[in-house]
Amino acid sequence: MILKEQLQKVTSKICLTSDLWSSITTDGFMVLTAHYIDENWVLRKKVLNFRVIPPPHGGFLLAEYMINFLADWGIDRKIFTITLDNAKYNDLLVDYLSSHLRLNNVLVCDGEITHVRCSAHVLNLIVQAGLKVIEGAIEKVRESVKYVRGSSGRKVKFAECIRQLSLQCGQHVRQDIITRWNSTYLMLDSALTYKRAYARLALVDPNFKTFPSEDEWKRVEIITRFLKPFYDITTLFSGSSYPTSNLYFHKVWKIQMFIEEEIHNADPVIENMAKEMQQKFEKYWDNYSVVLSFAVILDPRYKLKIVEYCFSKLNMTNEDRDEKLKIIFDGIHKLYDNVYDVRLETTNDSSRVGSSNVSVDILDDLDGFESFQSQYETVELEKSQLTLYLEEPTLDRKQELDILQYWKDNQGRYPQLALMARDILSIPITTVASESSFSIGGQVISKYRSSLASSNVEALLCTRDWLFGLKGNEFYNLCL
Repeated sequence: MILKEQLQKVTSKICLTSDLWSSITTDGFMVLTAHYIDENWVLRKKVLNFRVIPPPHGGFLLAEYMINFLADWGIDRKIFTITLDNAKYNDLLVDYLSSHLRLNNVLVCDGEITHVRCSAHVLNLIVQAGLKVIEGAIEKVRESVKYVRGSSGRKVKFAECIRQLSLQCGQHVRQDIITRWNSTYLMLDSALTYKRAYARLALVDPNFKTFPSEDEWKRVEIITRFLKPFYDITTLFSGSSYPTSNLYFHKVWKIQMFIEEEIHNADPVIENMAKEMQQKFEKYWDNYSVVLSFAVILDPRYKLKIVEYCFSKLNMTNEDRDEKLKIIFDGIHKLYDNVYDVRLETTNDSSRVGSSNVSVDILDDLDGFESFQSQYETVELEKSQLTLYLEEPTLDRKQELDILQYWKDNQGRYPQLALMARDILSIPITTVASESSFSIGGQVISKYRSSLASSNVEALLCTRDWLFGLKGNEFYNLCL
């Protein structure tokens, strides 16, 4: 198989994402996706397996399947990290997978960096904790949207209200999915856009009784403004066609800063939201993901100084700040020293310097210069590429930078460090890449085609990913 040969020839480490999905036929599918940066410094994503997994879906069973998948692909000795959501069984999955990799002596840093928690999932838990505080404030908006979308006649009447008010908004009237906070944000944002249209509908339709009051609209506006930064960061995290690991540290820090500021908000509702969100943040992100924090250090515009600066702005003691800095500083050096550092042993060439073509009868006033010079060369050789990189001045942080292109251009200067950068920058910070397979799976296994053999489902979905990279609707049309 061509893809199998390509994966086996990849010189970089391979990162994984995985998730579970229940089809319309209630079959449980496990998707496994590989992420890596190829020799041309292009970020690649390949769906490896989309396999039916019989219940129960425990961590031990899922790990067994994953180990077999990796062995079948011949990449079980190349695994760097695996990104998973916060389901409890995933902790057991990672423990068992790490034990297997440890037996084969291929576990990186003894498993300290193997498990990466999905940032989008953590962010969802944080925001959902805040939304519980203000559920009553958004309920009228939710009911108003339900009312408008409840029948075609109401939709026509609402559209007429929009026309009469000459609103040129270009947005849909959105209904949220309660378990997805970002859909709630979009619902509130679009509702504010059509606020006057809802007011008009309340005047012309006596059955519309859920129109929010002016105070409630003000509350919705405050909540929407509060949620916008979280929505923007979630959208940024969810990118799968460009490196996102170098965005992780700064954005998580930005979230923490925002929560700390809003804890002192004069509005008691926002204050309570922020307090609930801080509790969730401290549970999952009190200690930033160490391996993802390395990625911002490998951005030549920031390096280690950005970590020091960001921590200095947070509400923490000097002892906590120094401890967190030490964890990240020691961690990146440990990873480099244990996995990537292949410095050549320093050799003393001074003995060969003396055997030159110059006659020994000629007095050399600079006799011994070579030995003197070699002392300084030895010092440089004793420094790792990571140390030399960190000692260089940073680039202008305001300039646009293609970080993959930077490391491609500088791999001649820092060949081993570039290998580490290539592996770290390929780490997906969310499971979005695997989850996107579910929307395709929902089109492959639909109410019109629910009797496909599971092997055919896997073949259709994986082949689409390997050959075409088509979007969902394009693939659906191709299959018709």
